[in-house]
Amino acid sequence: MVLDSATRYYWLLLFVVLGLNGPLANAQNATRFTISGTVRGGRGETLPGASVAVPALNTGTAADSAGHFSLSLPAGKHQLVVAFIGYQQITRDINLTKNQRLSFDLQEGGNELGEVVVEGTVTLEQKLKTTQMGVEHLSIQEAKLLPALFGEVDILKTLQLKPGVQSGGEGTSGLFVRGGSADQNLVLLDNAVVYNPNHLFGLFSVFNSDAVQSVDLYKSGFPAQFGGRLSSVVDVKLREGDRQHYVATGGVGLISSRLTYEGPINKGKGSFIVSGRRTYFDIFTRALNKANEGKEDYSPIPDYYFYDLNAKANYTLGEKDRLFLTGYLGRDIFGFSSTNGFNFNFQWGNTVGSLRWNHVFSPKLFVNTSATVSDYKYELTNKLDQFSFSLGSQIRDYTARTDFEYTPDDRHQVKFGAMLTEHKFGVGRLDANSGDGRVNFGSDVNYYGLDGAVYASDNYKYSDKLQLEGGLRLAGFRSGSDQYGGLEPRAAARYSLSDKTSFKLNYAMMYQYVHLVTNSGATLPTDIWYPSRLNVKPQRSQQVSGGASFLLGGGKYLLTNEVYYKWGRNQVDFRDGAQLFANPELDGEFIFGKSWSYGNELYLEKKTGKTTGWIGYTLAWAWRNFQPQRGTNGVNNGQDFHPNYDRRHNLTIVVLHQLNQRINLTASFIYTSGNLTTLPLGRFGIQDIPGSSTGLDPRPVPIYPDRNSYRLIPYHRLDLGVVYKIGARRDQDLTLSIYNAYNRRNAYFVFFETVKDKATDRITGFRAQQVSLFPVIPSLTYNFRF
Repeated sequence: MVLDSATRYYWLLLFVVLGLNGPLANAQNATRFTISGTVRGGRGETLPGASVAVPALNTGTAADSAGHFSLSLPAGKHQLVVAFIGYQQITRDINLTKNQRLSFDLQEGGNELGEVVVEGTVTLEQKLKTTQMGVEHLSIQEAKLLPALFGEVDILKTLQLKPGVQSGGEGTSGLFVRGGSADQNLVLLDNAVVYNPNHLFGLFSVFNSDAVQSVDLYKSGFPAQFGGRLSSVVDVKLREGDRQHYVATGGVGLISSRLTYEGPINKGKGSFIVSGRRTYFDIFTRALNKANEGKEDYSPIPDYYFYDLNAKANYTLGEKDRLFLTGYLGRDIFGFSSTNGFNFNFQWGNTVGSLRWNHVFSPKLFVNTSATVSDYKYELTNKLDQFSFSLGSQIRDYTARTDFEYTPDDRHQVKFGAMLTEHKFGVGRLDANSGDGRVNFGSDVNYYGLDGAVYASDNYKYSDKLQLEGGLRLAGFRSGSDQYGGLEPRAAARYSLSDKTSFKLNYAMMYQYVHLVTNSGATLPTDIWYPSRLNVKPQRSQQVSGGASFLLGGGKYLLTNEVYYKWGRNQVDFRDGAQLFANPELDGEFIFGKSWSYGNELYLEKKTGKTTGWIGYTLAWAWRNFQPQRGTNGVNNGQDFHPNYDRRHNLTIVVLHQLNQRINLTASFIYTSGNLTTLPLGRFGIQDIPGSSTGLDPRPVPIYPDRNSYRLIPYHRLDLGVVYKIGARRDQDLTLSIYNAYNRRNAYFVFFETVKDKATDRITGFRAQQVSLFPVIPSLTYNFRF
C-alpha cells in the first residue's frame, strides 16, 4: 500500500502521541491513584458528559456515553464535585490511599436556580477545554421546551437550529451539514445505524422525545471510532428507565399521542423503559370517508399514520459487568382504496436492535462490546381489478464491534477497537401479475457487502495549556470481487491562552462505502441504498477547521467562532433519464464528480440563569462539479454549480426564559437564504404536436438554464411557546406552541401556470406561482407523569 505524504504524517503523529509517556508522567504516577466509577441520575439513568472535578487541583473529567469516568489524582485528601445540567451537584471528600471505584446518583435539580448556574458553568468550561470542534450536545430537557410544529418535539429539527446545519425544506427533519448531502450523515441509535430517520415523508424524525436521553452531533473533529460517512455523526442515546419507581409518562397532542412506562428490574439491579407513539390521521379520514360513502362527487381521502415503539433494558451482573438491550420498531403506512377496484398501499420503516456488554477490567481499562442489527425497507403495492403490481427495496446490517478505553494516567485517554458489518442491499424488487395468469413477471436485484475497520486514538494532555489528540482508522469494504480500503487520519489540538480563551485546530479524512440513490434534493422513503462496486468507487472527504472559544461574563457565556474547508471526490449523481428501479445494471447510471464547501460559524451560548439559549450565524458556500463523462455532458457542461441545499446566510436565535416555577417562555427565530432551484428562462412553440390543446396551436416547450441557477426568496420564521407546569409536584404540563407566529408565507416550491386569452382560449403567457406549506399553526399538548 502506497501512502501519500499527509497519511504518512498522521501515522507519525499518532505514533508520537501514543508514545508520549515521558519522565514527568512516570514521576507523577509514582504517587498517584485512580478513582473510577459511574455517574447516574436518581432514577438510574446514564448521564453522559457529567463532570467529575477536583477544583483545588484545577482538574477533572467527563463521563462517557455509558456514564463511566476515570480520573488519576495524587495520593491524599481531595474534594470531588460531580455535576450535570438539570441535576443537583454532589460534593464528596475522599482520602485517596489506593485505587477506588465510586458511584454517584444525582437527583434532579428542579427549579433551584443556584444549582443550575453551577452545573451550566462547568459544562461551558468543558466545551472550552476539550480538543473537539464542531460538536453539539443536546439534552432532551432542552429540546422539550422549544416550540414545535403540531406540538411534536423533534430532536433533528432542534439540531437544525445549530450553526452549520441546514434543513431540507419547510418543516422537514432532514439534515445537510457543512455542504454535505443527506446520505452523508451517520445516524446511530445506541450504536445501531438508522438508515431512514424520518416519518411522514421527512416532516418528523423517528425519535420519540420521551425515550431519548441525549443527542451528540459531530460536524468535524470526528472521533476515530466513527466512520462510514462524510459530513456528520448524529449519536442518539436512549434513556435507561427509572431504577427506583414504576413511572408512566406521556402526552396527548394535536396529531399524535405518546405513552412511556418504566421501572426497576430486581430493584437496584436494573431497569427498563418502553415507549410508544402513534398518530391518528387515519381515524378522522376513515370517519370522513364513511360519512360520505356513496356520494358520486366525493373522492375518498387516503389513510395515513405512523407509529414507533422504543424499548430498553439494563441489568447489573456484578460490580464490573452490565448488559444493555435496545429495540426500535417504526412504520409509516399510507393506503388508498376506491370503489372502482383501485387499491394502493405504501409502507416503510426501520427495525433496530442492539445488545451491549460493558465490562470494567480495572479502574484504568474498560470495554464495550455490542452486536446490532439494522433493517430498513419499503414496499409499494397497488391493484386494479385483477392486475397487481409491487415494488420494494431493503438494506439490512449485522454488526459486531468492541471499543476499549484505557486511561493510564491523567495525561492520556486512549481508545481503540474494531468493528465488522455484513450488509445486504435489496436495491430493487419488482413483481407484476394478473389474476388470469397471462401476465406474470418479476425482478429481484440483491448485493452483499462486508464492511470492517480498526482504530486507535489518544487524547494527550501535554500541559494545562496544550492538549493534543491523534487517531487513525483503517477501514475496508468488499462487495463481490470488488475491494476497497483506506486510512482515515484524525488530528486535533487545543491551546489555552488563559482559563477563558482557547484556540483549536482539527483535521479529518473520511470514506463512505454505501450511497443513497436519490433523484431529489430531499430524501424520500423510496430512495435506494447502493454499495461501492464496479464503477461506483467510495466517496472520500477531507476537512480542516480552526477556531477560537471564549468564556465571557464570568463564565456565563461561551462564544465560539469556527472556520472550515471541506473537499471531496467520487461524489455521486445520475445521468439524465437514469433508470433507478429494479435495474441490475444500476452502476451504469452513475456519474461522478467532486465537491467542496467552506464557511464561518459564529455561536454564542448561555446555559445559566433564568434566561438561557443561543445565537448562531453561518456564512457558507457549497459547490459541486461533474465533468462530461460516460457519454454525457456531465452537469452544466462541466461547470461548477451549487447544490440546492446551498445557503449563503443562516441565522438562528433561541431564547428560553423561566418566568417563575410554573411558567417557561420559549422562542426561536430562523432566517436563511432561499433554496436553489431550476426554473425555465422561457418557452418556444412547436407546431402540430399531438397532445396540444388544438392541432394548430403551438405546444410550448420550456427552455432550462444551468442547474440551480435561481434562488427562491429568503426563508424566515418565528416560533413561540409557553410551558405551564401543573399539579402539586409540577410533574404535568400544558405546552402551547405557535409555529410561524407572524404567518410568513415561505416558498416551498414554484410552478408556472398558463395565462390564456379568454376570447380565443389561446395561451398568451405563463405566470410563476409560489406554493407555501405551513401558515401560522397553534397547537396544545398535555404532558403527564404518574
